[in-house]
Amino acid sequence: MSVDVYLNFNGNCREAAEFYAEVFDLEKPQIMTFGEAPQHPDYALPDEAKGLVMHTRLNIDGSNVMFSDVFPGMPFVAGNNISLAIVNKDLDKINTYFNQLKEGGTVVMELQETFWSKCYGSLKDKFGIEWLFNYDNGESVF
Repeated sequence: MSVDVYLNFNGNCREAAEFYAEVFDLEKPQIMTFGEAPQHPDYALPDEAKGLVMHTRLNIDGSNVMFSDVFPGMPFVAGNNISLAIVNKDLDKINTYFNQLKEGGTVVMELQETFWSKCYGSLKDKFGIEWLFNYDNGESVF
């Protein structure tokens, strides 16, 4: 299990991730944009979102740091753009942690299957901390 840092950016995620890769002498990161992700037939992707970064990550000195641009229309506050990501191979633990942390908080996305994970969800706990939950099946999209 790991708790990973997730950084959100306001349209400059690619620039930031490539900068950090250079600073820490890492390979240029693999980047998935919102436009490259499978599209939901009921929700058209806005043109301004297509080139924005949906996900990338770097392993900086042994720690996974993940990055994303905020989706157009979603709030962005510099300094409050960090989430904690629970990445675990145990679905029971993911469910337990999610259910305990959601008490008094706000569920952003219920635990569910996505194209990148058998189980993914997110919430903001009662203290305002954003938590992301992701099942790790041993295969990495990036």
